[in-house]
Amino acid sequence: MSILKRTATKRAQRVIRHDRVRKHVIGTPERPRLSFFKGATTIYAQVIDDFSGKTLVGIGTNSKEAKSEMKGANKASAVKLGKKLADKCKEKGINTLVFDRGGYRFHGVVKAFADSVREAGIKF
Repeated sequence: MSILKRTATKRAQRVIRHDRVRKHVIGTPERPRLSFFKGATTIYAQVIDDFSGKTLVGIGTNSKEAKSEMKGANKASAVKLGKKLADKCKEKGINTLVFDRGGYRFHGVVKAFADSVREAGIKF
């Protein structure tokens, strides 16, 4: 099996897992969904109200306010990004969320991000 074919298959499997999770994880106005995406060099997170279809808060490691502090998609960047996201959520008055891990295992970077959001005072 070629590397390209295996990579495409791994991505497709993650998308299938994400779709399976999304059947159950729905963001409401009272409890929006925290969507997480991990790329090869960047981490993105958004807080989404699925009923209105709007992004309430969004941040990534390549965004203007975070680019100088964070490099790459590693655990240290995930922890800093989680704290910044929690601060932005508190400014908007969001205290509880539903976590959408994006089809990734709750392990490593995903776990570090989620734990830092929780430590900053956001419940999910």
